[in-house]
Amino acid sequence: MVEEARPRRLEPPVSRRLPDFPWDQLTEYAATARAHPDGIIDLSIGTPVDPTPDVVRRALEAASDWPGYPQTIGLPETRQAAVDWLARRHGVTGLGLDGVLPLIGSKELISSLPVQLGLGPEDTVVIPELAYPTYAVGAAMVGARVVPTDALTALGPERPALLWLNSPSNPTGRVLPVAHLRKVVDWCRERGTLLVSDECYLECAWEAEPVSVLHPDVCGGSHEGILSVHSLSKRSNLAGYRCGFVAGDPVVVGELLAVRKNLGLIQPGPQQVAMAAALGDDTHADEQHARYAARRTSLKAALERAGFRIDHSEASLYLWATRDEDSTKTVADLATRGILVAPGTFYGRAGARHVRVALTATDERIAAVAARL
Repeated sequence: MVEEARPRRLEPPVSRRLPDFPWDQLTEYAATARAHPDGIIDLSIGTPVDPTPDVVRRALEAASDWPGYPQTIGLPETRQAAVDWLARRHGVTGLGLDGVLPLIGSKELISSLPVQLGLGPEDTVVIPELAYPTYAVGAAMVGARVVPTDALTALGPERPALLWLNSPSNPTGRVLPVAHLRKVVDWCRERGTLLVSDECYLECAWEAEPVSVLHPDVCGGSHEGILSVHSLSKRSNLAGYRCGFVAGDPVVVGELLAVRKNLGLIQPGPQQVAMAAALGDDTHADEQHARYAARRTSLKAALERAGFRIDHSEASLYLWATRDEDSTKTVADLATRGILVAPGTFYGRAGARHVRVALTATDERIAAVAARL
């Protein structure tokens, strides 16, 4: 009797290479918060709650008849809209269509960039000391070494393959000044390290003016060795559309394009049209910015009255709050009031005494937070 062949199991399973999904750890606290008589107020994830702008919805509807495959490189008008937006709103010059590539949401690229770049166990990926967890997930996918640090001097003569910047920061809302960004650009170029700046919160600024790494004051007018990643999820309430783009060094963008063609990583055609409409309209973005500014003012005052100190938080869609106690204790206490927040430990050991509080709730829910506190 011939034994039937069995498929080979992957050792170790891919899931074992990755850290636990942080928000799965909030299940117990979420249940406590949901038991509140007035219901849960979930400020643990920055998911938009306001309507998608009409100008975007109309564009999507008009482009909804799309029976063929879209191109991985994206529509010229979509890429041009990204170039124009970066120039108009953020002073970026010298960027051409060959330096822009649409994404299926920014997280898609962030999580798989080491794979797309062909990195492996022999490579080092540098991430901020307090960081969006997906940077480390991407490195784990290829077995690369991860170094969380904000001090480049700590790396000595090492030549990392990839260095992530994030300004404005998730979770802290910190904005890096031009001089610091320029220093990091120079450091990476000296070592042949690819610098990728996550700029998803570039337009969510309150008490500081964030600057893109593609700005000539930072990069010296050359985008060599630099990429910036952008998302329309927060700016335009398009989280459900999965619209983002990467821009910068056309050589690196070309490499990513070649890989993404083979992987089928293509932003759907109707979304490309919708993204172009969103990038071309500043009115809705300014209106949304005003909504978040008002919510931030209300939430920050409520937290401070309740004994919290707000650190950094000059930009992004979060308040980095502390009562100088273990973050788990803070999460548990707020859950009894029906308020769910994220512990700072989700973002690194340095966040052990902070919680991240999202601004992404309706005006009514933000007012309810103030009342409960």
